[in-house]
Amino acid sequence: MSTHTLSVLVENKPGVLTRVAALFARRGFNINSLAVGPTEHPEISRITAVVDVEELPLEQVVKQLNKLINVLKVVELDGLERSVQRDLLLVKVSASERTRSQVIQIVDLFRAHIVDVGAETLVVEASGTDSKLTALLTLLEPFGVRELVKSGTVGIGRGGKSITESALERAAK
Repeated sequence: MSTHTLSVLVENKPGVLTRVAALFARRGFNINSLAVGPTEHPEISRITAVVDVEELPLEQVVKQLNKLINVLKVVELDGLERSVQRDLLLVKVSASERTRSQVIQIVDLFRAHIVDVGAETLVVEASGTDSKLTALLTLLEPFGVRELVKSGTVGIGRGGKSITESALERAAK
């Protein structure tokens, strides 16, 4: 199986996310990551789903997604040369007076940010590819990861083409 990132533009209405997720569940696909949010048009939301699936079943799912009511457009975000994809990580790290400067150096190395400072902890915010965030966590683990939360992948195609505008044009027809 291989990993695929789908960008699904949908009408911003109740129940749409449930129908999209149920379609993947019915086919037995595991969703590795799911992120949903509004677009530049308040009436449209973007669902970004990362799934492990082979090419042929993926093609069938894309066709079924396109048939769902409220789905405007489905696009696979191909590799990093044709799209920008990022995850967000918030991690609370133990940082005593003795280790705080080392943690800050690691955070700076990864172009991450310290967003909260406690007496014995730092909260770090980082965004990037899954491999970058995994590398950051690997270096922070010896200090003591107290808590972490990671978002799903969000992505957008590179270049001037807007899939939102083409979806709006299609919906208007």
